[in-house]
Amino acid sequence: MTALEKQIGMSKKWYFYSCIALIVAIISSGFKPFEVEKMNWFYVDHAVEGLNYTVPTQEELQYVNLNIPQTGKTFTGFKQALSFKESQGRYNLVNTLGYMGKYQFGVGTLRTLGITDSAAFMNSPHLQEKAFKALLAINKHVLKNEIEKYKGKTINGVIITESGLLAAAHLGGSGSVKKFLKSNGKRALKDGYGTSLKSYIKQFGGYDTSHIVANGKAKVK
Repeated sequence: MTALEKQIGMSKKWYFYSCIALIVAIISSGFKPFEVEKMNWFYVDHAVEGLNYTVPTQEELQYVNLNIPQTGKTFTGFKQALSFKESQGRYNLVNTLGYMGKYQFGVGTLRTLGITDSAAFMNSPHLQEKAFKALLAINKHVLKNEIEKYKGKTINGVIITESGLLAAAHLGGSGSVKKFLKSNGKRALKDGYGTSLKSYIKQFGGYDTSHIVANGKAKVK
């Protein structure tokens, strides 16, 4: 083989490998680096050994407004619904009128329940839950005759239920609820933000509050 033939052979090899390198470079350029996007529905649990990934099923993706857990008309459902309306479920919320906590208690109501330390109340979810149940017990005692008399009846387009009356009493006091019922719903009683007792009676009607024992002297211990 002459020197010229060797040179031509080397040139062909160089051209061949150059073409391969160019093709690989072109293909590789199509794969761009990416960043993992954090999705609200993607959870990683590090509490157990390994990683557990939870993503929505195709069926779950069809739901826009998920209410989890599904508590229905249970007492837990009543607490969740009412606290979300009052404070969006936030234990540390104080509104512009000075009402405090998850269920929005006033200072006067807290004193009635035996709570005099507002700071301790705000820092204790357990205390707030006990206060809520105690107030329900008091209101159920004060409204026991009204509950018995009006339960199941329709007043001003709203069906009266025990849970609805207790929710309304939480909003505006048991005295206001009595006035509403005695006026056959004609007295449009509202709170400082314009929320009516009627709307609470309707929105929170039909929940199971049967296990709340009426007690006019209920205190938080």
